Amino acid sequence: MINFKNISIVLLSIMLFGCAKKKAQEGLQPLKVSTNGRYLMTADGKPFFWLADTGWLLFNKLNRAEAVQYLDDRQKKGFNVIQVMVLHTVPSVNVYGDSSVLNSDVSRPDTTSGNNDQNEKEYDYWDHVDYIITQAEAKGLYMALVPVWGTNVKDGKVSVQQAEKYADFLSKRYRDHSNIIWLNGGDIKGSDSIAVWNKIGETIRKNDTNHLMTFHPRGRTASSQWFHNASWMDFNMVQSGHRRYNQDTSKKETLHYGEDNWKYMEADYKLQPFKPTIDGEPSYEGIPQGLHDIKEPRWNDSDVRRYGYWSVFAGAFGYTYGQNSVMQMHSKTDKETAYGSTELWPSALNAPGASQMVHLKNLLLSRSYFDRVPDQSVIAGENGKQYNRLLATRGKDYIMVYNYTGRAMNIQMAKLKGEEVKASWYNPRNGETTLIGNISNKGIHEFKPSGTEKNGNDWVLILDQI
Repeated sequence: MINFKNISIVLLSIMLFGCAKKKAQEGLQPLKVSTNGRYLMTADGKPFFWLADTGWLLFNKLNRAEAVQYLDDRQKKGFNVIQVMVLHTVPSVNVYGDSSVLNSDVSRPDTTSGNNDQNEKEYDYWDHVDYIITQAEAKGLYMALVPVWGTNVKDGKVSVQQAEKYADFLSKRYRDHSNIIWLNGGDIKGSDSIAVWNKIGETIRKNDTNHLMTFHPRGRTASSQWFHNASWMDFNMVQSGHRRYNQDTSKKETLHYGEDNWKYMEADYKLQPFKPTIDGEPSYEGIPQGLHDIKEPRWNDSDVRRYGYWSVFAGAFGYTYGQNSVMQMHSKTDKETAYGSTELWPSALNAPGASQMVHLKNLLLSRSYFDRVPDQSVIAGENGKQYNRLLATRGKDYIMVYNYTGRAMNIQMAKLKGEEVKASWYNPRNGETTLIGNISNKGIHEFKPSGTEKNGNDWVLILDQI
């Protein structure tokens, strides 16, 4: 008996892939570092605010229809980068049962000639990756690819020689796509197998000079600790991690900041030569605080907002969001899940924080961009600690101050020109702006957001030059 449903799905997949290929051929603007070394921009000089989602297991666990569903959702919510693992394990196997490499050897990718789009039972691992990258390209989404997750290298499954051959294959296969960003590493210290990471970076750079590259480090570390001056490193990335203040046991690390992810940005911002920096993995929405004890409280939407505004106002060029069930693509067929995930990924796409991240991007793109600098001198007197910390950023004709708890704050005026400035409140939860009015641009002025002072009653004060 003919299964017309399956035939329809295959035909739809072929049609979508054909349309996506046509759109992808038009290409996205290549990304490059801004001339001041602080931000990213497109090839035609327009600001690029990185707003990423961690879809780590996208290539492994979603079929083609599901992948399109995921990409469509993230595009509609304003994301423009997807962080994903090419090889989560060695070998990695996709949802169709096809393996990525032969004999658990990354230097031997298991490819087949051609691309059989008419029979899902014959979907090659690499053809499936091609399909998803092409779909993302057509939707205006950049794909930040982790070649091989760090644990595989740390466990001795990838030698320097194997890494070179694999990176050569990978970079040549995807260098002609317009939407590629390279994320070397993968939740690992650069000092663990540093020769492998440098070989991957150097090999990709030799073959691909058109796409940006960074290193995704271990929790509570920064790529700049090992690779700031590496020839293949275009921008820095930190993983501020998933622990709250009293859970951070990394006191032996060079950097020990607890939840204060803005301190990583501050440290990277001082380095020379200037390179853009970003928090590529803060606490995920819906994940237990500290990760491993699922009885602990879960990070929520107010937490991911705080990490976003703190890091960006401290000098980051964008922000990476993550959601516990989505990052692992928790599916109904899973026999087990990580970090206490109980929600399936299609439902978790609608976690509150996922819809709120676009307001951060919209705010930063609403004013002059490349002249923006962090400026704590805007805060008059003592600043707060931990959740009471205020973070200020300033452009040539505006000032923004992020206030996580909605407390009263004293602002040093006369940082902008003119006798008066226009003051407004920006709501990070819904992106709405409320006008306060014109304020005298002299001395110190106290501003108090509406609502009760508490964690998550967050607001952005905006002062615009008149």
